[in-house]
Amino acid sequence: MPTQAKAAVIDEITDRFQKSSAAVLTEYRGLTVAQLTQLRRSLGAGSSYAVVKNTLTKRAADEVGHPDLAPLLNGPTAIAFIEGDVVEAAKAIRDFARANPLLVVKGGVVEGRTVGPAEVTALADVEPREVLLAKLAGAMKGNLTKAAGLFQAPLSQVARLAAALQEKKPAEGADSAAGTATDTTATDTTAADTTDTADAADAAASTD
Repeated sequence: MPTQAKAAVIDEITDRFQKSSAAVLTEYRGLTVAQLTQLRRSLGAGSSYAVVKNTLTKRAADEVGHPDLAPLLNGPTAIAFIEGDVVEAAKAIRDFARANPLLVVKGGVVEGRTVGPAEVTALADVEPREVLLAKLAGAMKGNLTKAAGLFQAPLSQVARLAAALQEKKPAEGADSAAGTATDTTATDTTAADTTDTADAADAAASTD
């Protein structure tokens, strides 16, 4: 490929990285054109799925500050550039991969952060943003300042915060057979849980 043509391709891939809220790198070896077309259509409006040359994509990744994508750029590579709903696109990729095991998710970039294949899959399990934020706000016991901050948080932060809160959620009903706790103990426990939840929110929100 002539140097000028290579430069044009690098510019195009760079532009796609910059305009996309997420980019998922995949290996498509063995999939048919019809199957790739099906995947492309399932990603939703504003998104695209393109076969790329690894050497040129590495240079584009360097241009946008993601040289750590280089190890993923081996073998036949196609990238889903997502400009619409990241969670919905992640669900589409997950569901397609389940039906077509030849599609291998390598990893990618989500809201400027390099992620592995497990995190791409985890995004597909995230509830709609409005539902997730409502649950988080409720878990914070009415702390409006922190809840308001979450509505502005990147999707990757919200997903990590949800995981942090899930880890802190106490097992329900474990002590039901042991009798009813005193009012004082119940009050102290509730206060401690609220503090832990708020602390989890602070820790997760300050990760990026």
